[in-house]
Amino acid sequence: MDESQRRAWPWLGAGPVWTPRSARGAADDLPAGGDEPGGQDEGGGAAWEILRGEVTACQRCPLAASRTRTVFGVGDQRARCLVVGEAPGAEEDRLGEPFVGRAGELLDAMLAAIDHDRQRNVFIANVLKCRPPGNRDPAAEEVAQCQPYLVRQVELIAPTVIVALGRFAAQTLLATDASIASLRGQAHGCRIGGREIPVVVTYHPAYLLRSPLDKAKAWRDLRLVADLLAAAPVQG
Repeated sequence: MDESQRRAWPWLGAGPVWTPRSARGAADDLPAGGDEPGGQDEGGGAAWEILRGEVTACQRCPLAASRTRTVFGVGDQRARCLVVGEAPGAEEDRLGEPFVGRAGELLDAMLAAIDHDRQRNVFIANVLKCRPPGNRDPAAEEVAQCQPYLVRQVELIAPTVIVALGRFAAQTLLATDASIASLRGQAHGCRIGGREIPVVVTYHPAYLLRSPLDKAKAWRDLRLVADLLAAAPVQG
């Protein structure tokens, strides 16, 4: 068994019980990537801060009226791995950081299994930067208004691999209405910023909390992500 398999045991439910970090543990000392500058964004440059300001002030769709905070994203601006989810939930809206609570804890464990985390070598964002009321599905017009922000994030980060968590992220990035089942298990090309970037589709952590038997499939998706990262040359 290799080291990544050993790290995957807890969240797969195949080994010692994984104990989630209390209130995100050491990450509590780091600013969240929400409305205010900061987080893991040092050295990001003017373009990054301009984009953050545009997201913070955005009034493009009715979600601006109901949000508490925009959820810009968090992590390493030079990350080789970009993780894209659907939309903020209630806690994300309150804190201004994507993937907190139980789904965030599971995502952190999944990333740790391939030696990644949101503080050093991954960036985590959502298709929508504001919470849909009642955690409903994103509306088509909301996705259309918010998508340019995600595209710009991809351009600035220039990731090696994008991980699409769930149906909305996958369908938005790949411009398709195909199901998760049909999209999993392979890398898809996504052309953004003049670059062809492989996209690996897998299940959203919230779904995996409801359907733990599918964690084994998600683990295979993560191994594909790790293989793509290992095969790609590291840019200087």
